[in-house]
Amino acid sequence: MTLPISLEFFPPKTPDGAEKLRAARQRLYAVKPEFCSVTFGAGGSTQEGTLAAVAEIMAEGCAAAPHLSCIGQTRDSIRERLSAYAAAGVKRIVALRGDLPSGYGLGGEFRYASDLVAFIRSETGRQFTIEVAAYPEMHPQAKSPMSDIDAFVAKVEAGADSGITQYFFNADAYFRYVDEVARRGVKAPIVPGVMPITSSSQLIRFSDNCGAEIPRWIRMRLQSFGDDNASIRAFGLDVVTQLCERLKAGGVPGFHFYTMNQSNATLEICRRLAA
Repeated sequence: MTLPISLEFFPPKTPDGAEKLRAARQRLYAVKPEFCSVTFGAGGSTQEGTLAAVAEIMAEGCAAAPHLSCIGQTRDSIRERLSAYAAAGVKRIVALRGDLPSGYGLGGEFRYASDLVAFIRSETGRQFTIEVAAYPEMHPQAKSPMSDIDAFVAKVEAGADSGITQYFFNADAYFRYVDEVARRGVKAPIVPGVMPITSSSQLIRFSDNCGAEIPRWIRMRLQSFGDDNASIRAFGLDVVTQLCERLKAGGVPGFHFYTMNQSNATLEICRRLAA
């Protein structure tokens, strides 16, 4: 593939998970990712695992970008994170508002991701490239589509370099979102996030939680396969490859794959796109 690719992983929770992730990364490096991002648990619950995974990826010769969420955090705690990332040689951060763990009230010194972006810039200047989230189908907590666009514009105006979208299966939603942002005079690239389909139950659960829409025809086809995992994977590869082909034809700046710490589906989609 000629378009830049980035990959997302989550910090493994067990030694076995860590070994499986290492093996998946080694296979995925064949697509020459521009960087690998590593997620950050609600309220910073995986922050040490995030940094450990980032350090491993960098030691393997690939750029890495830790996620940094600010809800429930203080300026001092974020300053400490930034210092740790800088000391580790990190050059790129995915800056997010994030979610609080269940049982927490609202708290911390940051309300929005734009506040975090502004703080990172005020503390570190241009030391980090900053990625932020974008929501073509609207963030589930946004008041309206326009307020969601306002939030993305605010993040770029605060100093973000580019956006990575929540995954979606409707290319029109992505192109409409990009057009709306451009009409606001924002030129930051918006990279589509791509979720390979390997499990219907997992996809439906994730999508219901994060507000990503599964078109009815996809949902019905997935449900019709029942426990036939081979058919689910084959159908998923076709659907996501076709989505990527349409996005590529429309001039997207790259692809960000939500790998779920697995390699096969992402590798096969990239192989088909390069064919």
